[in-house]
Amino acid sequence: MEKPLYPSSYMRITQGYMTGSHKDSYAIDEGSKDTGISDIKAPFTGVIKKIYTSDANEVWLESSDKVEYPDGTIDYMTILFAHDNDVSNLFIGKTINRGEVFYQEGTKGNATGNHCHIECGRGKFTGTGWHKNSNGNWSINNGKKPEECLWIDDSIKVLNSNGYNFKKIEVKPTPTPNPTPAPKPTPDKPSDDDSKKDDTKPTDNNKPKLIFTCKSDDMYAIELKKGQKLYLE
Repeated sequence: MEKPLYPSSYMRITQGYMTGSHKDSYAIDEGSKDTGISDIKAPFTGVIKKIYTSDANEVWLESSDKVEYPDGTIDYMTILFAHDNDVSNLFIGKTINRGEVFYQEGTKGNATGNHCHIECGRGKFTGTGWHKNSNGNWSINNGKKPEECLWIDDSIKVLNSNGYNFKKIEVKPTPTPNPTPAPKPTPDKPSDDDSKKDDTKPTDNNKPKLIFTCKSDDMYAIELKKGQKLYLE
C-alpha cells in the first residue's frame, strides 16, 4: 500500500490553509526552492479524473487504490493541482505513477508568482470535483489537511513547512545477514604416496615381542615364513 508523498522535492509553503484566498479550505501554495518553475510529482499512483482549463489548468488525480494516510486513515485520495501554464500533455484517464513528474508550477489563473496550488481530498473523485466555499472560492470536495494526507522522506528538503507537522517515512535499515559458518575441517585422507610408506618400523603401540635372547656368540639358524618380519637389537 502506497504512502502519498509530498509532491515537491523542496517544501516551501508560501500560503497556508484557512487564510487569505484559502479561507474555508485546506489549500496550500507550494513555491518550491525558488521563484522559478519547478516540477511537481505524483504523490501516489493514480488516474487523472478531470482537467479544467478555463481557470488555472486545474487537474484532479485520484489514487488507483487505497493509500495509507499519515493520520492512520486507509482510503482512496484525490488531489487537486492548479496554476501549471501548460497541461496539453495530460488527458482524462491517463495513469501517473508515484513519483512521476507530470505537473509544474506556474501562474495560470489568478496567481502571483510561480507556485502550485494543492488541495487534498479524502476518497474518490465525486461530483464535479469541487464546490464553492463560504469564501466564494472553489475548493476540492471532502477536503482534508495536507499534513494528514501527505508524507515526507529524506528526498524532500523542508525550507518552510508553515508550521505544519508532516510525518516522515522512516527507512528501515537493511538487516545484516548472518555470516556463513566456516566449513568444519575434514580429516586429511591419506594420499597414494602415504599408503605406500614403509610401515615396518615398530611404534610405541606396536613394539616387537621378545622371542629369543642370545646367550653366547655363535651361529644360529632362523626359519622365516612369507610375510613374517625379523627385528634385531
